[in-house]
Amino acid sequence: MTEQEFFDILLGCWFLLAIVTFVVLLRWSAPYGRHTRGGWGPTLGTRAGWFLMEVPASLLFLLWFVVGSNPLSVPLLAFFLMWQVHYVHRAFIYPFSLGGSVRRMPLAIVAFGFVFNVVNTYLNGRYLFTLSYGYPDDWLTGPRFIVGLTLFAAGYVLNRHSDLVLRAERTRTGERYCVIEGGIFRYICCPNYLGEILIWVGWATATWSLAGLSFAVWAMANLLPRARTHLRWCRDYFEDYPEGRKAIIPGLW
Repeated sequence: MTEQEFFDILLGCWFLLAIVTFVVLLRWSAPYGRHTRGGWGPTLGTRAGWFLMEVPASLLFLLWFVVGSNPLSVPLLAFFLMWQVHYVHRAFIYPFSLGGSVRRMPLAIVAFGFVFNVVNTYLNGRYLFTLSYGYPDDWLTGPRFIVGLTLFAAGYVLNRHSDLVLRAERTRTGERYCVIEGGIFRYICCPNYLGEILIWVGWATATWSLAGLSFAVWAMANLLPRARTHLRWCRDYFEDYPEGRKAIIPGLW
């Protein structure tokens, strides 16, 4: 079996697994964060868990970039930087910004996240830097890259801003959970998740690849159900939670 044949089979299975995951998560929430519950075996501290889950995405993408056989081009360098802007933060900054929380996460969830990032990074990195036909320099001025980069940047700003607003409000109130009233929080419960989805829809558009699309599908399969679970939790936890607020898409979901 050639690597291309292996890649194609893995990519097809990856799409199918994303659909299965979406259906499962609509019924059962993943047991981490505010939805942590017992019965999932050994646990790790949240900081260590997030670091171990996310670090393969940064380091392995660097590996596929270095060993890739496609000639280095400006678009490939741009894709490398886009990916690393997100994952360097997720692996090396975000876990250590979680404060002094003693909350833990199941080792099973950490293992799933680790495997996900290994496979996802292989599909995206190996495609871009070896298995694709490459990208000409004028790709950066084409509509797919411009629209994709715009979505990516908008999602990144929304994701980071939402996290900062939540952290600032928790610091101000001294409460672990609080209701935010301003900005996009007025309309949806989880704008940070919406930002994450926009990032990878933008990535899929900018790279115009099935590997990129698979990541966008996975982001939606994971975050759409989790946002709905968050919304249900908030309505149960807060007596006066805004009735018309949606989970992640204003007016829809």
